[in-house]
Amino acid sequence: MNYPAELKYTKDHEWVRVEGDVATIGITAFAQGELGDIVFVEIETTGEDLDEHAVFGTVEAVKTVSDLFMPVKGNVMEVNPELDANPALVNEDPYGAGWMIKVKIAADANLDSLMSAADYEASL
Repeated sequence: MNYPAELKYTKDHEWVRVEGDVATIGITAFAQGELGDIVFVEIETTGEDLDEHAVFGTVEAVKTVSDLFMPVKGNVMEVNPELDANPALVNEDPYGAGWMIKVKIAADANLDSLMSAADYEASL
């Protein structure tokens, strides 16, 4: 599978792209593959300050509903507006058009807990 080296990863199968003090977050190719066809993404935490590991939303697939966990402490600034009309973007392009949220990273966020692509792949 494809795990872009410029991203960071969590044991809960989220990926993180850090750009300054903003993190773009989605689920990995492994996670979307395990879930199957994504039919609905529900994220109602815009504007909220959430701790690392807090649930920021859910993703519904044909087989199951799964919680989405915050990989870093921060404020949910934006939800991908394209996912309402086309949740399958998570399956089609999990690291690009299928991103889920953008977060303003808290000053005391622990980015050291995130894994490299190699470490993530080894954990699978």
